[in-house]
Amino acid sequence: MQFQRSTLRSAIAAAAVGSTLLLGATSAADRAVALPDTAIAQAAVIPTSSVQQETLYLNTDRAYSYNLTVEQGVTVNGLYLPPGAEIQGQYVPAEGGLRYDASSVIVDGRSYPLNASSAVIEDIKDPRDTTAGSIAEDAGIGAAGGLVLGEILGDAGIGAIVGGAAAGAATGNLTADRVVVVEPNQPISLYL
Repeated sequence: MQFQRSTLRSAIAAAAVGSTLLLGATSAADRAVALPDTAIAQAAVIPTSSVQQETLYLNTDRAYSYNLTVEQGVTVNGLYLPPGAEIQGQYVPAEGGLRYDASSVIVDGRSYPLNASSAVIEDIKDPRDTTAGSIAEDAGIGAAGGLVLGEILGDAGIGAIVGGAAAGAATGNLTADRVVVVEPNQPISLYL
């Protein structure tokens, strides 16, 4: 009987220890599941740049399809965008210039949807229309206009010619078209 009691006590003790271990393991597993999931850091900004090798002069009244390239690797919606990934989208009209709207990204040959936009890239006077040569051309046109007007009015003196030249130069510079200029490799931040 003594042996049976000792065996019974050992069995109960083992069962109790086993239960505690099992309960402890279950409890630890429950706590591991209850911990918040580890989140991959999500980017709010995608650093990109223009891939074109020439300067772009874009009018602000229409859309232009051009690609950008990711400059620094970021994770967006669980997808890692490595440096060099290609962003597809368009420069679209916006108040004060153009904005780049991204529609997709190419990673390892696969296309993924992407909804991101740049801030407005402001328009400026077209630098091609405000060079010394184009201003001189406008001045020449103005001088010729001053001469013609002077002939019609009967006073084709030097004053009319100089006045016409000055008016032509000023008008040409003031009426230069406004464009958005995008330089090769120009940084463009896209916001999610």
